[in-house]
Amino acid sequence: MSTLTIFNSVPAQVAEPVPAATTSRPIPAVLGADLQVPVKGGRLVGYANLDYAASAPCLEPVSAAVAAALPAYSSVHRGAGYASQLTTARYEQARHTVRAFVGARPDDAVIFTRNTTDATNLLAGCLPAGTTAVVFDTEHHASLLPWKRSVRLAPPALPGEAVRAADEALAGIDGPKLLVVTAASNVTGELWPIAALAHIAHRHGARILVDAAQLVPHRRLNLTALDLDYVAFSGHKLYAPFGAGALVGRRDWLAVGEPYLKGGGAVRSVADDVEWHDDPEPRHEAGTPNVLGAIALAAACDALTATGWTELVREEERLIARLRSGLASIEGVRELSLWGDGHPRVGIVSFTVAGHSARQVAEVLSGEYGIGVRDGKFCAHPFVRHLLDATDGGCEDGTASAVRASIGIGTTEEHVDRLVEALRELVSR
Repeated sequence: MSTLTIFNSVPAQVAEPVPAATTSRPIPAVLGADLQVPVKGGRLVGYANLDYAASAPCLEPVSAAVAAALPAYSSVHRGAGYASQLTTARYEQARHTVRAFVGARPDDAVIFTRNTTDATNLLAGCLPAGTTAVVFDTEHHASLLPWKRSVRLAPPALPGEAVRAADEALAGIDGPKLLVVTAASNVTGELWPIAALAHIAHRHGARILVDAAQLVPHRRLNLTALDLDYVAFSGHKLYAPFGAGALVGRRDWLAVGEPYLKGGGAVRSVADDVEWHDDPEPRHEAGTPNVLGAIALAAACDALTATGWTELVREEERLIARLRSGLASIEGVRELSLWGDGHPRVGIVSFTVAGHSARQVAEVLSGEYGIGVRDGKFCAHPFVRHLLDATDGGCEDGTASAVRASIGIGTTEEHVDRLVEALRELVSR
């Protein structure tokens, strides 16, 4: 494939196409769907959780899997007792489940971490000496900050421009190089052309790390089909809020990189000299790992896979279209977008409300309507400033902030409509 072809035909789809017909189960329920919260006047109302992009609620099958594992919970890998052997088997099965969930290659490492930030920092510590990371200013801080040497690229005006900018940057770098990019923006929800970016990276002898934290709760991902080198994501955004995440990818850099934690489990032997494991999984998982977090993460992967992506995507796209249409109908509400209204995205929308700071909007929505949204810069300060086109975001309080509404399993039409009507009332005051 020629470079010109890639530039002019950048795929919007970053995940595998969803088959036309699948065998699926009903969409699982989330814990807290019946949560009642207090609002102004002392009333209780059903909570409209529109903050999934920060942390998604726990799926009922995930809670059940953790509850089932607790009675036999024990240490892993080094115990001869039955409970230890059973817990070890569950922990290692979780590793296989995560590998399958992201479509990894059979020999890819799956390292359990605390979250995406932890996973990205782990990889940063394993890069060959002199590696240069190429990263866009549109990234979450977890992808923007960990690198010892980096080239930062301006927000691209079009997906094709992102590919061209990466191509030019990588061409000008000698030595090892890593392209770092999100799959779905945590600010706008827009999908990035990671297949084309992976092709460009490999053409220049570079590798690619994809931040999939905001993608995997919403779309199927196939690391092998997309030819990605590394993928990082978090359980707490994947309906498994038990403190685990994962770094999945090629073993060689991870097998020789500095152990992330130095302690029990990461070593083969300790005498006058230390012999570290050359298997990346134990090498970077020293100490007692978050066993229940790994079991929860795997249970979420199993639940989403069993449900089938067709219905999940269809329901999300219906609700996000309803939300965006409602926001567009309110004078003074401006949706933030890098690549325009028609670009594919997951269930995330960020916006501003003329005459009101983001914090004021979020507080009114919570205190008067029982709606949970996020306000701020979303750990993506350079990107939010770019989207707002002002150092202070046009807000009197100088915060350069926006409001973010995000949806997922458990979101209803009533939640979406309540947000739209609340904003309509707010701007009419």
